[in-house]
Amino acid sequence: MTKKLALEGGVPAVSGEMGRSAVFTWPVFGKEEERAVLELLRKRDFADEVEVPSFENEFAEWCGTRYAISQNCGTSALLTSMYAVGVGAGDEVIVPSATYWATALPAFSLGATVVFGDIDRRTLGLCPHDVERKISHRTKAIVVVHIFGHPVDMDGILRVARANNVRVIEDASHAHGTQYRGKKAGTLADIAAFSLCGKPIHVGEGGMIATSDDALRERCLAWAHNFRFNHLEVKNPDLLRYAGLPLGGVTTRMHNLSAAIGREQLKTFDRRMQEVNEAMNLFWDLLSDYPGLEAHRPDQSKGSTMGAWYTPHAIYHADQLNGLSAAGFARAVRAEGFPTRTRSCLTEPLHRHPLLQVADVYGHGMPTRIAHAERDVRELDAFLPNTDAVRTLTVPAFKLCDKETIQSYVDLFKKVIDNHPSLLANDPGDGSAIPDVRGDA
Repeated sequence: MTKKLALEGGVPAVSGEMGRSAVFTWPVFGKEEERAVLELLRKRDFADEVEVPSFENEFAEWCGTRYAISQNCGTSALLTSMYAVGVGAGDEVIVPSATYWATALPAFSLGATVVFGDIDRRTLGLCPHDVERKISHRTKAIVVVHIFGHPVDMDGILRVARANNVRVIEDASHAHGTQYRGKKAGTLADIAAFSLCGKPIHVGEGGMIATSDDALRERCLAWAHNFRFNHLEVKNPDLLRYAGLPLGGVTTRMHNLSAAIGREQLKTFDRRMQEVNEAMNLFWDLLSDYPGLEAHRPDQSKGSTMGAWYTPHAIYHADQLNGLSAAGFARAVRAEGFPTRTRSCLTEPLHRHPLLQVADVYGHGMPTRIAHAERDVRELDAFLPNTDAVRTLTVPAFKLCDKETIQSYVDLFKKVIDNHPSLLANDPGDGSAIPDVRGDA
């Protein structure tokens, strides 16, 4: 007999205490991180001559690139990467609209504009075919986002980019350890930007750039690493004319304490990632024969993985549940004890925000997005059908493969699916939003 929904007076499927268990604890900081931080504090030496370079070398080796350039955050890593590939005034950068703002807005700081490409309905990353439609002679770079750890169709993206002599930047902020056809995220394009704050590898605050290109590395150092912008690390004479001062007018170096934490996190990351992967795949395997929810994960038989499953999601199919909205489904799931959300960076696309439509940030007398543009790229925002249509839900982010706990949450989702007809009469519709972790409505 089907159990009564909590919304209708039944007993919630899981308790709040279960949601606070070690199964969901991340990041994991142990005595090793504490020791590393305390040693640095007691030295009273915060020069970055040991910890930061060591972390860079170890990250590059782990990632599989020749170089890693530390940054103070992932946003800085993206801005620096854009500068490194030559993005400048009047250029266009193609990005997804279904992403965090840091993928797009750094382009404004370089006088460039943003062109939004549509997403693929399964990967939720940039669709190569739409990128090909949106590309122009002013396109300087394509920024792909391995959203929530799911790799983008890099074969398709690189085909379009190489045919048009356009650079590709990976926003790998969610994709630590992700693989695409056996190759690790961070090695799939010209340059990659990682966030290290609140992400699978967490250092408190920080970012990292990965590349194997000498020229790109030197431009990264010249942009915002003034203490390393010298003849010892930079060989390009055109850059060295300005050595000693950061070309970007900013400094984005990483703090020693962050590097110390990062070095310890790297040592255990692959082992922890493996357990996360086992747990999340078990969850989805147990739900695979139920309608309404599609696992947002790649075909692992082809050598692609989700890394450490940053903020795992389900792709929601209302048509399989008699038209029940994602918001209506989510309301029932929340009542059962899991705080799912429909509002993520996939349900409030950037192209709808006024900052990307009308804001004059720098006093140009016109919207910043088109201040240096040859065409009104906002007109292209009307052609993002998948971005506007796709609905997603967050699902439990298991960090340990505790089969009993996983089964409890599987049963929760099955309970709501089994009882979904009773939710149709009072469906709030997808015009209502389940607030995200920042409280946005």
